Amino acid sequence: MRRISVVGNSGSGKSTISAELSRRLGVPWLELDSIFHMPGWTPRPVEEFRAEVDAFTAGDGWVVDGNYSAVRDLVWARCDTVVWVDPPKATVMRRLAARTLRRMAGGAELWNGNRERFRSLFTKDDSILHWAWTKHGEYRERYGKAAVDPAYAHLRFVRVTSRDELVRLLDA
Repeated sequence: MRRISVVGNSGSGKSTISAELSRRLGVPWLELDSIFHMPGWTPRPVEEFRAEVDAFTAGDGWVVDGNYSAVRDLVWARCDTVVWVDPPKATVMRRLAARTLRRMAGGAELWNGNRERFRSLFTKDDSILHWAWTKHGEYRERYGKAAVDPAYAHLRFVRVTSRDELVRLLDA
């Protein structure tokens, strides 16, 4: 396990797990959100996004964290393991609400000067809570199918649904 794609819903723990895997393996970590979201939450053009991910995943070891379909083919063609972080929906929503409110209250900068704003909680198109609520089932279906798809037989899928499973993964 040297080239790892970490996927899952917003608030599932992808970044926390990715940072720890990166530290333990001594490999670099790329949070896809950090290069996709340009100042003002402007999306990076797809060609530039793919070029950055292509360059990063050319290395011998790495952790890439995120669900972007625009680069999944690049990442999964080069990774050896997909860690699918899939806690229960209630856990995701509790963690995400706490994290989002903490970031908002503290004015935390996420990427490239971007911050979460209170008003975004109440607009369907901008709410990370709405996103996570509606995407939970979609991600379960997507990654559940991918785990048994012969096209991805070269990958080891590790589904993490609980803290105990996470500890076993990190200790392995």
